[in-house]
Amino acid sequence: MERFALGGLPIYHAMRTRSVSPENPAGEKGGGAKAVPLKDNLEVPLHHTTDHLGRGWKNRPFIRVKAGETAELMNVDGPGEIRHMWLLAWGMPGSDAVPHTGILRFYWDGEEEPSAEVPAADFFAVGERFRPVDSLMVNVSEKNALSCWWPMPFRKHARITFTNSGTETVGVMTWQITYEKMEIGGDVMYFHAAYRRAYTGDENPYTLLDVRGRGKYVGSVLSVHSLDDGWFGEGEFKFFIDGDGEFPTICGTGTEDYFLCSYGLNQHCSLFSGVPLLEQYQPGESRAGDMATMYRWHIMDPICFEKELRVNVQALGPVGDISDSGIYSKRRDIYSSVAYWYQQH
Repeated sequence: MERFALGGLPIYHAMRTRSVSPENPAGEKGGGAKAVPLKDNLEVPLHHTTDHLGRGWKNRPFIRVKAGETAELMNVDGPGEIRHMWLLAWGMPGSDAVPHTGILRFYWDGEEEPSAEVPAADFFAVGERFRPVDSLMVNVSEKNALSCWWPMPFRKHARITFTNSGTETVGVMTWQITYEKMEIGGDVMYFHAAYRRAYTGDENPYTLLDVRGRGKYVGSVLSVHSLDDGWFGEGEFKFFIDGDGEFPTICGTGTEDYFLCSYGLNQHCSLFSGVPLLEQYQPGESRAGDMATMYRWHIMDPICFEKELRVNVQALGPVGDISDSGIYSKRRDIYSSVAYWYQQH
């Protein structure tokens, strides 16, 4: 990975850059902008704006994805490594409510089950509401454009799909996935991501990940929708590594502490951690209904495991205002999360 650091930019490496998009679905050399204008083609959004200009003039920049359909975003042979992914899948910006019905799936080297299966917005650290995200690994603009820079190596094949599991057509969707055709060493691991959602009245501690194998844990996104009154953030993050029983090897001091805040959360974005969404009621009001989305990237401090890893967080906090009670209780809230890790197959 050192070849992608800033110091490696002036150094030539045996790599060839390719990119897949609606204008070049196969990522072929010299294969971009080849679509032929087809008048009255309802499958291509906004086609009428450039039909009169002829081939090569923005004839297939977008697609539509009907309810229940799956669009193939990438289907290329390796070896190679994805370096950047940009996605727009909700049409023109409007409501900041987040649809969780667009599902991204990542398949490496012909596997039948995906290594990553996550609602698109959640994958890019967006939870209950669209908010700008500005971090090292993920960026979200105010207009709902989503980007990530997670390195995703593959040896034989890479396939990425988007499934519309909702009831309405995604009217305007587009993407660009840039990758390098390059050799992949035997010690390079595959990218994984897993989404979960649960009611903590039924599951507490809440589990982000429980996996077997060898790898590195590299990031967490956690969204909380408070149902109970009071502050939710006293629960500890715990990492059970390679056979840990009742007690973990790594244990933090509180939810806000794990996301590198203290004495509560403050809305912000930084390179390795942030709180892009924080909606809180004023003091004296019930805090049932509070919402927050937080991210933490373990880029400089990955959590390594040889055999297995289990990651969980307690839903814990005081009843009512924190100044009124020193008693913490298990909470009944809605938690959703994305866990990111690399693992050998």
